[in-house]
Amino acid sequence: MVLADISALEVLANTLKVLVAFGAIMALIPQLIWIERKVAAWIQHRAGPNKVGLPRWKILGPLAGFHMWGLLQPLADVVKLLFKEDFVPRRADKVLFFLAPALVFVPIALAFAVIPFGWGSWFGQGEDAFFVKYQIFDISAGVLFAFAVSSVAVHGLTLAGWSSYNKYSQMGAVRASAQLISYEAAMFMAVLAVVMQAGTLKLDEIVLAQTQHGWGILTQPVAFVVFLVCAFAETNRAPFDFPEAEPELIAGYHLEYGSMKFGLFFLGEYFGMVVQCSLLTTLFLGGWTLPGIPAKPDSFWMSLTGPIIFSAKVFLLLLLFIQVRWTLPRFRFDQLMSLGWKRLIPIALANLVFTALLGVALAR
Repeated sequence: MVLADISALEVLANTLKVLVAFGAIMALIPQLIWIERKVAAWIQHRAGPNKVGLPRWKILGPLAGFHMWGLLQPLADVVKLLFKEDFVPRRADKVLFFLAPALVFVPIALAFAVIPFGWGSWFGQGEDAFFVKYQIFDISAGVLFAFAVSSVAVHGLTLAGWSSYNKYSQMGAVRASAQLISYEAAMFMAVLAVVMQAGTLKLDEIVLAQTQHGWGILTQPVAFVVFLVCAFAETNRAPFDFPEAEPELIAGYHLEYGSMKFGLFFLGEYFGMVVQCSLLTTLFLGGWTLPGIPAKPDSFWMSLTGPIIFSAKVFLLLLLFIQVRWTLPRFRFDQLMSLGWKRLIPIALANLVFTALLGVALAR
């Protein structure tokens, strides 16, 4: 087989990897919305979505009118958004108004590109064999890249609120910016402690280091708690959903948005949840590994256990995010500022110093 054929096969394999990874997330998000509605209904003793299903067409036979437990409710919501009026406020900055939703969704998608969801597998035989990593984009500073691009999404919220020319939207934008400053420092110091312990910025090597020294939740429990609390603020989820607090700001930064522009904000929020849960899994829960299962499988079928294990861990964390949203009340905004500056940052800094001193002591 010539070199051009090998390169073509590698391009094809990596293209399929990207399509499968992002396709799985885009398929998960609608069902995640359905799960959140059902969990909220169970907590509040309601039925939740249980009507939208198959149409009453005779061609469907016995399945005609089957409600499917409301699983098609997200599809009905998408159809509704598609047919809603794409309204633009008269005094809005139209360029930034159109650009803001993309600035929320695209950086979050780029952050997921560096997260390893498995080890990988060899394809082909002999000299024609090539290795495909179960990671879309492998760089040496994966941790820094993930945090750099995910932070850009907050600027999308700021631009959305400012360009709408609405005082409630602007207040939501200011809250988003202030919230970013208050928790980003603590989150980064929590991750830095994990990086110091693993001795690398590569996310796949951090996972492999946990197979030798224990999961990060055991070796860095303080950093895990700090990162988890900051992850709720990063995704604007309750109890830290201040940029869009409905009782105070109506809808905050996306108040003036409708149709699929609003859909992009909604999609970005849930995609952000997936990314944060993926980072939690990678940094603190052993990534795609489990005790007794090889971290570097030697066959294709065994390599598929990595994405399955990774997906299961992420899904459990997503359920935790949903549970917390419908269980805890919203904090006051000044309480979040106090929590970030007076609690999380000192705790994360103390944990970082302790990790550094412990590393120096063990190195002697």
